[in-house]
Amino acid sequence: MPRWIFILTLFLAGIPASAAERPNVLFILCDDLRWDCLSCAGHPHLNTPNIDRLAREGVHFKNAFCTTSLCSPSRASILSGQYAHTHGVMNNFTEYPGDLASFPRALHDTGYATSYFGKWHMGEDNDSRRPGFDYFVTHKGQGKYFDNEFNIAGKREVVKGYYTSVVTEMAEQWIDQQEAGKPWLCMLGHKAPHSFYVPHPKHAKAFDDVEVKYPDTAFKLEDKPGWIKQRLGTWHGIYGPLFDFRKKFPDSSPAAVKDFESMTRAYWSTILSVDDSVGRLLKLLEKRNELENTLVIFMGDNGLLNGEHGMVDKRAMHEPSIRVPILARHPSLGKRDRPKAINQLVLTIDMAPSILELCQAPPLKNIQGRSWVSLVQKGDPNWRKSFLYYYNYEKQFSYTPNVRGVRTEEWKFIHYPHGDGSPDKHMAELYDLKNDPGERVNLARDPRQATRQAELRAELERLKKELGLEKDPMPLDLGIGSALPDPKIR
Repeated sequence: MPRWIFILTLFLAGIPASAAERPNVLFILCDDLRWDCLSCAGHPHLNTPNIDRLAREGVHFKNAFCTTSLCSPSRASILSGQYAHTHGVMNNFTEYPGDLASFPRALHDTGYATSYFGKWHMGEDNDSRRPGFDYFVTHKGQGKYFDNEFNIAGKREVVKGYYTSVVTEMAEQWIDQQEAGKPWLCMLGHKAPHSFYVPHPKHAKAFDDVEVKYPDTAFKLEDKPGWIKQRLGTWHGIYGPLFDFRKKFPDSSPAAVKDFESMTRAYWSTILSVDDSVGRLLKLLEKRNELENTLVIFMGDNGLLNGEHGMVDKRAMHEPSIRVPILARHPSLGKRDRPKAINQLVLTIDMAPSILELCQAPPLKNIQGRSWVSLVQKGDPNWRKSFLYYYNYEKQFSYTPNVRGVRTEEWKFIHYPHGDGSPDKHMAELYDLKNDPGERVNLARDPRQATRQAELRAELERLKKELGLEKDPMPLDLGIGSALPDPKIR
């Protein structure tokens, strides 16, 4: 966006001229945060006032999605604006390519001071500084909720304390050292609320009085493909170990819901610490008189199934797995007293081009995402009406088959290719999301929906062609396994 257009936009919106400077960027990324686990998203028990402030004073993308519901591929898509088959990070063990452009590197090259604190999670055994960042603090692997060994400016040291609080303090210190007038990017990668869920002691009993039951869809599997039933007692099923909250498994007894209840309460509690973190950072920006010239982004890398259809974890294409929360606050996106809710389909691949446009930086080349800036500011009648989702079968986590699907504003079609060109290994799924948002009734075998299903299959193929995925290489589906994954990669 030319600078004069940017400044004119702010003027017409009644925003002070001082805000016409290139904005700072505070990017807060959560791990496995469901789209509905915020009070601004209507959660009945979670109270997240600081995160809600971003929605109240900014933009709430209410239909936001990842394109592969797996941490590393999704994080690489956020950075690059590309699908996984394009950027190459197809699993949780692959590095972000050193020669691949990213929005942090683009901002750095245009004069931004850049930093990253917390969970990077691309390259399990690498905690070194990544390209595009002046200051970089991370750790190897998944990290722990307490007492992590961080690589701080090339020196490893165990930092005592609760993960969320520790990385927040690191980010605060770095921001407070930035000179006024020079734009900066600070990315904060929380571990929370990724398993194994351990709340901060002050939040550990926050939901002790809340009764938690299995979702009703956990028992409505008659019309679902067989793989969903096969994984009920596995690492990713509700009768399985539940990330160590259940010690003896599989357990389908009614009393075993208590383990599910404990797991869910702990998951929610870790989110409360994230909200505390957001409050601290907003307070710091106000203290530095920088809040109105800082683009604040809050989002999750992918969703999480928490009992729906009998599943835990992510990877599948069902709504809790693929939907993510995205909130953005900056004066150029609208006035504080006029919050916006965007209902169009926004994707993780849209973040890089949007941030670069707002920061007046050159766009990335060969990307598949689109900037949502015009969509937010004035609407976009040509915005996408559908998107492609996929996931590739993993031998290390053999509980989910190959997934290929298309989601529109009102419908979803999912199928499960075998991987060798032979007929699909499992029954397909078709959902009328307008009338069945919980995906309770699979319409794939309803003859009245044959035309609809054919149309969605055709749209899926069109999207694959558009995205350069016509040949679509995928691993062979070796079947649903029951063995626990290696503890080192959980």
